[in-house]
Amino acid sequence: MKLINFCNRVVEYSFYSLFLLVPLVFASNTSELFEFNKMWLTFILTIFIAGAWFTKVILEKKISIQRTPLDIPILLFLLSQIISSIFTLDGHISWWGYYSRFNGGLLSTITYIFLYYAFVSNLEVKHVLKTLKITLLSAVIVALWGLPSHFGYDPTCLVFRGTLDTSCWTDAFKPTVRIFSTLGQPAWLAAYLATLIPLIAAYAIKNPKFEFTNWKFIVYMAIAILFYFDLIFTDTRAGFLAFWIANVIFWIILFIKKFFTRKVFLRVFLTFNAILLICTFTVHNPINAINKFTLPGIKENLAQKKVSQIPAASNSASENSLIQPKPVGGTDSGDIRKYVWQGAIDAWKANPIFGTGVETFAFAYYKFRPAGHNLTSEWDYLYNKAHNEYLNYLTTTGLFGLGSYLLFIGLFTFLTTKPLLSSSTKEPRVWEAQLLTIGLFTGWLSILVTNFFGFSVVIMNLFLFLIPAFVFILNEALPNKKIELQTTNYKLQTNINPYQWTIIIILLFTLCALLFSLIRYWQADIKYALGTNLDRVGSYKEAYPLLTAANEMKPNEPVYADELSINIAVLATAFAGQNDATNSSSLASAAIGLNNKVVAQSPNNIVYWKNRVRLFYTLAQIDPSQQPTYYNEALKSIEKAHDLAPTDAKISYNLGVLYGQTGDIQKGIEVLQQTIKLKPDYRDPYFALGLFYHQLAVDQNNRVVNIEMQQKAIETYQYILKNISSSDEEVKKSLEEWGAL
Repeated sequence: MKLINFCNRVVEYSFYSLFLLVPLVFASNTSELFEFNKMWLTFILTIFIAGAWFTKVILEKKISIQRTPLDIPILLFLLSQIISSIFTLDGHISWWGYYSRFNGGLLSTITYIFLYYAFVSNLEVKHVLKTLKITLLSAVIVALWGLPSHFGYDPTCLVFRGTLDTSCWTDAFKPTVRIFSTLGQPAWLAAYLATLIPLIAAYAIKNPKFEFTNWKFIVYMAIAILFYFDLIFTDTRAGFLAFWIANVIFWIILFIKKFFTRKVFLRVFLTFNAILLICTFTVHNPINAINKFTLPGIKENLAQKKVSQIPAASNSASENSLIQPKPVGGTDSGDIRKYVWQGAIDAWKANPIFGTGVETFAFAYYKFRPAGHNLTSEWDYLYNKAHNEYLNYLTTTGLFGLGSYLLFIGLFTFLTTKPLLSSSTKEPRVWEAQLLTIGLFTGWLSILVTNFFGFSVVIMNLFLFLIPAFVFILNEALPNKKIELQTTNYKLQTNINPYQWTIIIILLFTLCALLFSLIRYWQADIKYALGTNLDRVGSYKEAYPLLTAANEMKPNEPVYADELSINIAVLATAFAGQNDATNSSSLASAAIGLNNKVVAQSPNNIVYWKNRVRLFYTLAQIDPSQQPTYYNEALKSIEKAHDLAPTDAKISYNLGVLYGQTGDIQKGIEVLQQTIKLKPDYRDPYFALGLFYHQLAVDQNNRVVNIEMQQKAIETYQYILKNISSSDEEVKKSLEEWGAL
């Protein structure tokens, strides 16, 4: 039947599109340039696949799902995610995922699992081989796109601004230091390339007779070199380590399989790895311990030796600055991870079985955040991931979630390793399938390593769930049994009856509604992104219609309502400044109403409570008579935020300040003293503390009546100048006014 053939084509080409386009797609006008768009494309293509597959079911009058060896762990994992999403700290986030990325929410997990079964139930070996070639084609484009940015020529900036340079990126993104191409983050690009280089190696040596002059070997080796240089230029230790672990396992399995004679194997092994080692030698390496053996490292060592031989009298200051440079950059990522991982474990202990809820790490972590995190360079960052996929699952989905996830990983590893370590065959088709399996499996193992030091993204989750499907199909390891449900004896009819047409039309309308909903959500995000950017530069009036439109298009998205409420609050103060009390009062009420809805929907979201403090603090500037009311509401909000994040120094500081502003200076002093213990190098609580001491020291006429308190104020400000910032003009001015400078 032509319609069934058409449906098969839709499924086939949708999967091709998935692996071709997901790594490449990005947009400049969305709130998150990369992951958001990749996730949305995955959702859309999944709808096409679902539509085609379900139409086949209707035409064939039976449901046919291919059984696989991983059914039990996959279904247990899905069950763990569903249960965790029921007993969650935030149902909206558990369903959709953390805003902007969305990968990791229950919807995305259902999508990946559906794609796994759609692939094994509808496609064959020839489709796997085409998918692999398309995957590598996409990866070549990704690698070529990212490589020039290392040298200061980023094609993304050419697309965004029309200039072939790196000027479109802020200091937080420096592709000349760490490239990220179309993946959006260096660690994600490194994980992506580490997964594919072993597959490239398999294609490069696919000829059993193996000749260096074979054009396929030359092409694939060139691609491997391109990928490897890009991997190094990401400057990511986890990705680099993951590749070399996968590479070692690749060659060990290949040696055991005895695909080649010992002589040929040695030649293949030495050729491939010698080329990669030469590449490693020529450039800086992500692993500092290896750097001294590279060409740049050797040059640096020689330069330092020459400097050390310069006579001390020549220029001692210059010499010292070269020999003992001051440390630059932030806290080492490994040190930061220790705090994050400790907080993750503590959060899990409080919710051991089902966790805190899918994708709720941002809320779970801050309740148990180690105080030592305040001493790092990223002390005020919002961590919405554990930077360890396994701990992330443990915290958010408990032992059930992590256990089923590890069962899925362990069973696939066992099922794949067992035949790979058995006797080999020279039969061409089986030989090719097994060789590609080695490349796929070892690349898949690299994901387990990069996930240990980071977290998954869209393309990596597609690999995680679909590489097992590729392996099973290539090796004909799927059981003959299928899950089949049919009410009548199956007999393919040439004509479609009215009942089938009715169901197909209903199905198409449903899928079109889902597509429309996704597109509308994407359009709302574009308006939200532009509105938020306008807010950031103070153009609140211009941002208002955009944020309003976003909120109307997706009224159940609290992110939009939260930003809109802040925007309206600022506009309310602007109308108050113009003596327009009517509009000011109306907008203030609207802002409070929106914000009430946000915190009611997401009562455990610390970001919304912090923004609520900002909202009431802003509204307090409108009417002096309402200030006590608004300050009290702000105080209640910051107290709630402090309950959710008791070790957050910035929240603690704001809590102390608000206690003082609402009349309880003594309580404010106590909280600020605790803040200083949390973060001894934090200037702001010292300044507020000194101010409170001074307020307690003077009377209504600003005359000092409590010498002890005034001395505390002076000593506190002197501490700032001595230990935190010797050039603090605000502190100096206060000391001058107090006659202490």
